[in-house]
Amino acid sequence: MPGSIGDLIRMALADHDPDGTARWQAISALQERGDLETFTEARRLCASSSADRRVLGADILGELGRDRPFADRSLPVLRHLAVTDGDPRVLYSVLIAFGHLRDGRALPSVIDLSTRDDPMIRYGAAYALPNVMGDPPDSAGMAALRRLAADPDGDVADWACLGLTLAAGGKIDDFGRHVFDP
Repeated sequence: MPGSIGDLIRMALADHDPDGTARWQAISALQERGDLETFTEARRLCASSSADRRVLGADILGELGRDRPFADRSLPVLRHLAVTDGDPRVLYSVLIAFGHLRDGRALPSVIDLSTRDDPMIRYGAAYALPNVMGDPPDSAGMAALRRLAADPDGDVADWACLGLTLAAGGKIDDFGRHVFDP
């Protein structure tokens, strides 16, 4: 696998499948770097005119470095995208990143996005909410999760129901965290 940031970004962008193996191998390698240079490049990607590049930037920022040392710097970039970006793919990636960062400061953005018409965005919100609501869970976050549990899209409703179970202190076998990561 190429080692430079530029090579890894090119590899990720060349794989047009959002779940593509080459794409996620490159993203994982970038995330593992966990350095300022990678953060800076991910932030640049988030400011691109290309939605594919903004998606990649958000995907990198969601799990950049062990113990997410750039969370304080990543959160404002992601919150800006949450307010200004209209591409559902970008907003979905932003929501998944919020869920990975597990930072309550993202809660207002997640609640706002949970009301969007696009089911992919609502699905991302259903994933993010239980991770950003805090303990005890924020009441506005719980209300948003309950609303999503009644969503007409079955995948959104199922993920929100799982989130409600987790927020209520329920235990779910995660089979190596596969259940919890969309």
